[in-house]
Amino acid sequence: MSLNKNSAPLCQAPDSEIRSPKIQFPNGAVDCHAHVCGPATRFPYADERIYTPPDATLQSYNGLLNQLGVDRAVLVQPSVYGSDNRAMFAALTSDPQKFRGIAVIADNSSDLELEKLHLAGVRGLRCNIVDVADKSAGLPIEYLTTLAKRIAPFGWHLELLMHVNEYPNLTQVFEDFPVDLVFGHFGYSHAKHGVNDLGFQGMLELMRQEKAWVKMTGPYRICDGDLPYADMRPFNDAVIAANPHQLIWGSDWPHVMVKKQMPHDADLCDLFGDWVQDPALRNSILVDNPCILYDFPVLS
Repeated sequence: MSLNKNSAPLCQAPDSEIRSPKIQFPNGAVDCHAHVCGPATRFPYADERIYTPPDATLQSYNGLLNQLGVDRAVLVQPSVYGSDNRAMFAALTSDPQKFRGIAVIADNSSDLELEKLHLAGVRGLRCNIVDVADKSAGLPIEYLTTLAKRIAPFGWHLELLMHVNEYPNLTQVFEDFPVDLVFGHFGYSHAKHGVNDLGFQGMLELMRQEKAWVKMTGPYRICDGDLPYADMRPFNDAVIAANPHQLIWGSDWPHVMVKKQMPHDADLCDLFGDWVQDPALRNSILVDNPCILYDFPVLS
């Protein structure tokens, strides 16, 4: 890896306006999906990346958390780093009580590397199914199962970046999976497919069976309009109805590869407040559920 200027396009930067949300998040709230990118001079991006993010550093992200009134966070390895987890690792070890991580590993990663990541606060692995070149064979279930068996002794889960609408047999495929699953971005099924899509319904069934968690993140990624992303409200209501104890929320900062109007994180917080108005349910999604899934300490 090297600091490079390949043809990968430069992304929009997150909105820099300093503004807090109207909603007040509960004590111990967790942003369960954010990325730390850079500084590229210290943590250079992979040559094979498909986009180039502006630096979105830990210092900037800590400032955002203070601005939003969010106490803790889960840092997810972005694709621009491949399996080089150094930027995330440095962020995790800067404040072990505040941060947990989701890593990406190479196929030849050792058990010693997994142990090192676990001690730093990693609690799961991320697999990108969206960019699999040949989808005609379906999900790479043998590979995913082998990976799951490796991480099961650590109590980790597998986070899947995938379009659930592309897999109508989702429930059957993951019927006996060795670890919990986490689906990002409401299952990443575009709003045009609707909540009755077989793949989305399969994800809901996995939630009911307590085999899968869903991240209430990135509604702007899977609908055509701008705020308040009205087409996504039925998806929000559907995952809550399926099993509110299997839900977590995240900002998706710094919103890489957004090609429409850049959302402000304060507005995303308030959108969550509009869509989830019951205080007990908010507390479950923002505090209780993340403590279970990511092994955060319960605050007194």
